[in-house]
Amino acid sequence: MVPLGDGSVFSEHSQPEDTQAGTDGEVVTKHTPVDLSPNEESLIREQLARHYAFLGEEGMAKLRDSFVVVVGAGGVGSWAALMLLRSGVQRLRIIDFDQVTLSSLNRHAAATRANVGIPKVEALKMSFAGIAPHAKVEARVSLFSADSAADLLSGEPDYVLDCIDNMDTKLDLLTYCKRNSIEVISAMGAGMKSDPSRVQIADIGDTFEDPMSRTVRRKLKKLGIESGIKVVYSTEKPGKVQLVSLAESQLDEPGDFSVLPDFRVRIVPVLGTMPAMFGIAMGTHVLTELASFPTEPLAIKGRHALYARMQRDLGNRETKVPAEHGGPQLQLSTDDCGYVLEEIWHGKSAISGATDKLALTRWKRSLPMATYNCICLTKTEADAHDKISGSPEDFYPAKTVEYIQRRFAEEKRLSQMR
Repeated sequence: MVPLGDGSVFSEHSQPEDTQAGTDGEVVTKHTPVDLSPNEESLIREQLARHYAFLGEEGMAKLRDSFVVVVGAGGVGSWAALMLLRSGVQRLRIIDFDQVTLSSLNRHAAATRANVGIPKVEALKMSFAGIAPHAKVEARVSLFSADSAADLLSGEPDYVLDCIDNMDTKLDLLTYCKRNSIEVISAMGAGMKSDPSRVQIADIGDTFEDPMSRTVRRKLKKLGIESGIKVVYSTEKPGKVQLVSLAESQLDEPGDFSVLPDFRVRIVPVLGTMPAMFGIAMGTHVLTELASFPTEPLAIKGRHALYARMQRDLGNRETKVPAEHGGPQLQLSTDDCGYVLEEIWHGKSAISGATDKLALTRWKRSLPMATYNCICLTKTEADAHDKISGSPEDFYPAKTVEYIQRRFAEEKRLSQMR
């Protein structure tokens, strides 16, 4: 199973009962009234003063009039819900079947030692009451499924946030929203990630270099959905840490240590800040959408045009490679060029460290053009490099050669995860 964002292992005895309404019996919908006295309205406007200054009266009116459903109240969903509430959303439904554990405290927005053992949605609702007591928050202790979708997503939500950490359930949610014209944004895997600069927002059809996004994209395509779903994801490869296996004493009956049947039983290492970043990114996108505030997320941070240009330049260089060296040859796609530039060479020249006017070319002319034999240099450096008649190891300083060989060894490791 693809590692997801918020991993923990619980006993089957920790499963709460599904509820058909919030934990206090209240059902929140788009039309649930929010009654405020003049004094309360004055307090709220002061509390939201910076957002009124940013989004304006009309934008804030839309935001405060909205109804949002957050499915999954773990490290990602809890932060998304928290920031939507703090930003002015007054009608929230939060759905999760799980309970707060001690391991939740490194990433959950509201978890404390005092509420270990209670449902995560209830922990959020209690915390929210101290921030925005006027808000209508429905805490639904329930497991999302295709069968429960119509009920759990009822009430005319303006937006749904998918913060689920199970692949099949995630696909059920996204498929239901897409086919019922419900706006949805989905979180991909925040677990096993540590680089905040790699977090992106893009259409699922534009994602790249992320194993989970690729899996979701392929499965949705089989269901007839190729685009139209925004996702928060990271291009960082998750290979620096590994899934934590069950203890030896648990191996005989691994199913006993899964939260539910078909849920993973290994623990995903999570750096607590990363789920929060995913959740806050989701919340930011949703609140600007609800307030009709213009934002245009740049897929892959707008660098796809750069990768296409570098691919064209590489093709031109390949025309100059003699036939005895396998030229001309260009089997690298635009995404391959992006992978080589960003993942292998970190967006800079392997020789000088320069980041401007970059080009890709073969490291060794005698070897085929491939990701394991493609180096990033400035155009001037690449022109000089292409004229080397012997082995490049004899041309460059030993320290530079050692660095380049180390990066190619990293490419060999990373290529196994593509």
